[in-house]
Amino acid sequence: MDYRILGLNKIFSEHKLLELKESRSSVISILSYFATSLFDKDKVDEVLWDITENCISRLGLEDCVIYLLDENDKVLIQKAAYGNKNKGQRKILSPINIPVGEGIVGYVAQSTTPEIVQDTTHDKRYILDDIKRKSELCVPMILDKKVIGVIDSEHSKKSFFNETHLLLFELIALLTVKKIEHLKEQPRGPFTNDNAYFKQFFRLLDKEKIFKDETLTLTKVAESLNISANYLSQLINTLSDSNFSKLINRYRVEEAMACLKKPDFTNYTVAAIGYESGFNSTSAFYNAFKEHTGITPAKYKEKYLF
Repeated sequence: MDYRILGLNKIFSEHKLLELKESRSSVISILSYFATSLFDKDKVDEVLWDITENCISRLGLEDCVIYLLDENDKVLIQKAAYGNKNKGQRKILSPINIPVGEGIVGYVAQSTTPEIVQDTTHDKRYILDDIKRKSELCVPMILDKKVIGVIDSEHSKKSFFNETHLLLFELIALLTVKKIEHLKEQPRGPFTNDNAYFKQFFRLLDKEKIFKDETLTLTKVAESLNISANYLSQLINTLSDSNFSKLINRYRVEEAMACLKKPDFTNYTVAAIGYESGFNSTSAFYNAFKEHTGITPAKYKEKYLF
């Protein structure tokens, strides 16, 4: 099974995962990133903005607004946005409130049923916000059988949204609700060594030797795993008793140590072996090697070859 699905199976039910066919691998990648990018968020607003910035933004949509329900006033309040409604610094352009039962958003909140409107020009419920658009997708967020908010997206083209969009938004809504629910519970549980992303990270180190790439960064590795850099950093710090830089340097030093002992590398300079192992400068190689072994690379070479 795809390790990204393993990262999701604690969040989504099995029958939902089965709906994500192999042809929708990009959907799985988006969701796996989305799931882990929320790991360190402890406020609802942070969760909602993270959805728009790091998930919705990847879907090629023009617009998306996330509403939360004010139960006292029975109105839906715009809390986060992607597209024209996002005016920067996590602020919404001309925010509006929509009463439950009014507009397509309010109707979906009342009915608790997702809806795709292929042509808003023929739907009297449509409420003009920032720009008039011709199609709309609206999905409720439901917690304990009650609507707590709505995720809404509009597009300038008629009949733009399809079943794939609907499925994705339903899963995003589910994940959002689960995260909000977790915020009310005990702090998140600890990482364990059977974490799918942790195992995949070490496979990349041990089998593919990604540490030999001198341009390797935490962000670069996180992107290859389709997770957030912050999640990967916390994963490494917790389970390896080290940080990303020190761990990568340890692998590079061990690679250099192996090369320094091999006759095949006799004609290589010590600096060349450092570059071959992934270091981007001689000084970085010497400093890391001495920190790890207690001696310089040259002394180590003399010890094993002469």
